[in-house]
Amino acid sequence: MNAIPSPDLGDLRVFCEVARKSSFSAAAEALSVSAAYVSKRINVLETTLGTRLLHRSTRRVAITEAGERVYTWAEKILDDVDQLVEDVSTTRRIPGGKLRISSSFGFGRRFVAPALARFSERYPQLSVRLDLFDRLVDVGGEGFDLDVRIGDEIAPHLIARRLASNHRVLCASPEYIARHGAPRQLAELSSHACLAIKERDHPFGLWRLTVRGETVSIKVTGPLSTNHGEVAVEWALAGRGIVLRSMWDVRPLLESGHLQQVLPEVTQPANLWAVYPARLAQSAKVRVCVDFLSEEFAQGNARGDDAAGVNMAGVADR
Repeated sequence: MNAIPSPDLGDLRVFCEVARKSSFSAAAEALSVSAAYVSKRINVLETTLGTRLLHRSTRRVAITEAGERVYTWAEKILDDVDQLVEDVSTTRRIPGGKLRISSSFGFGRRFVAPALARFSERYPQLSVRLDLFDRLVDVGGEGFDLDVRIGDEIAPHLIARRLASNHRVLCASPEYIARHGAPRQLAELSSHACLAIKERDHPFGLWRLTVRGETVSIKVTGPLSTNHGEVAVEWALAGRGIVLRSMWDVRPLLESGHLQQVLPEVTQPANLWAVYPARLAQSAKVRVCVDFLSEEFAQGNARGDDAAGVNMAGVADR
């Protein structure tokens, strides 16, 4: 009897990435391979399974009905294989494999990236990839193992560990305050130039603020807006308006006097979290990475370097 050919696990991984991204080129970028390699592996998988998995066009890739079934099975198979590897790694206490991490532009570049460089030195057997976005990432759905994010709105199906306590504050330059005055109550923000940021979990132009324990939403406007928090801070330094920004970012500027806090009783919770899918709850590579990041931010606070921009008081797990 002729043996039925089995699909290659690597080909299944390639197919799942294409199915998630709906694009050969996007999947190739995520996997750090060429689009031609992705196309070849999909062709091999389709030949092995004897069915078409994807509809291809010049604009996009769509999954077929058979492809949907294969995708469901492939995810389960690959998860089981990954858990097997994780179980062995846990036994050996030496996590290995690939670790895909996402974060936001500003925090990811300034804090997460340097920390991961040191993490890679400690765990050279792990291959680490960091992707930065200006939007909230669907961690499991987009194939990431871990998302390092600022903000407390976390979907209940995800596991989250709080790495540090943090909050956002309102601030402006001394020049702006000298020209326009500082708002004395929240309602006065509507008459000021506010620098709106479309960044990850920020609703654009709507600030949800906490005033003496109560949450208040206020619509803000201004001549300048951006999708990058660091740009907004630069505008604030140039005297162009009031910015709502995390203490990890603006504390040195407040301490130096380049920015001044306005409405100091007004804040916005913005704790720092490590977020990952429930299926990775026992993952050795995720565990050691989260532990390392907790350690890094704590050490940064003690050194007084840039990482001290995050208020480390009250760190706890959830």
